[in-house]
Amino acid sequence: MTDQLANGYDAVVIGGGAAGLNGALMLARARRSVVVIDAGAPRNAPAEGVHGLLAREGISPAELVERGREEVRGYGGHIISGTVVAATRDGADGTDAVADAETPGFTVELADGRTVRARRLLVTTGLVDELPDIPGLREQWGHNVIHCPYCHGWEVRDRAIGILGSGPMSVHQALLFRQWSPDITYFAHHMPPTDEQAEQLAARGIPVVTGEVSALETVDGSIVGVRLVDGTVVPRTAVTVASRMVARASFLAPLGLKAVDHPSGMGEHVPAVDPTGRTEVPGVWVAGNVTDMSAQVGASAAAGAMAGAMINADLVTEETDAAVAAYRARA
Repeated sequence: MTDQLANGYDAVVIGGGAAGLNGALMLARARRSVVVIDAGAPRNAPAEGVHGLLAREGISPAELVERGREEVRGYGGHIISGTVVAATRDGADGTDAVADAETPGFTVELADGRTVRARRLLVTTGLVDELPDIPGLREQWGHNVIHCPYCHGWEVRDRAIGILGSGPMSVHQALLFRQWSPDITYFAHHMPPTDEQAEQLAARGIPVVTGEVSALETVDGSIVGVRLVDGTVVPRTAVTVASRMVARASFLAPLGLKAVDHPSGMGEHVPAVDPTGRTEVPGVWVAGNVTDMSAQVGASAAAGAMAGAMINADLVTEETDAAVAAYRARA
């Protein structure tokens, strides 16, 4: 079900995951007109369940989104299917602001040619996981190829887990996953451990396999081993990989916002200038994985709620300033 898109809203939320829907819920409950534009490509789609979310442990990602949509609609919010290709500031081309707002708003353009105008934007488009080009990784992603112990550690507990050295956090992953299984093997691949890291791995009983990984071995859709370029196969039933995470943010370029390198080296994000998700562009907020790459569903939802509340407060301030100006003019 897709709602009809109106011409303008107090807030347009770009991205319909936990962060976006919770932000929209806060705004709708504040009696703001709000629409969520969702491209329908959630990062956690391959996962069988959402974990670590109080009172919703194990819920499927699709069910969580559907429940969230129903709640937003219950307060008058709209949900639209579509892909945003550009966001521009009104006034740059001589157009008027939305709903006679004191400060210019925004025009959001969709891939199908539709446009919608907003006084404020909340960007919650998440990120894309870029995986090493190793046969078998993408096919098993979200099932037997995982990245987060807090999301999937319980599901692979006590199994033979291989950690692929693919990023600056790979050794850290190995040490974390050791909490869930005593049978951890670190595959150096392109990220050999430093002397200090090698000592840490040895102290925790984690062997290091040198050499480049060429493929994952599978039987009947399940991982049975990790193959090296020399043909050696090391038996494993699950593999952990540190993806390169890149924020979905190209449509923000006309506003002067773009994804930049994260200090951790794990990828690119859109930075916020304060804990509420406010960006350096007035009127634009970010929440969820687009800005906080390590946020799980609960944290993303909380960030969306905070951003939604702050957007409403910002609109109240703008409206109050306009009301005071009008009051003075009448005095």
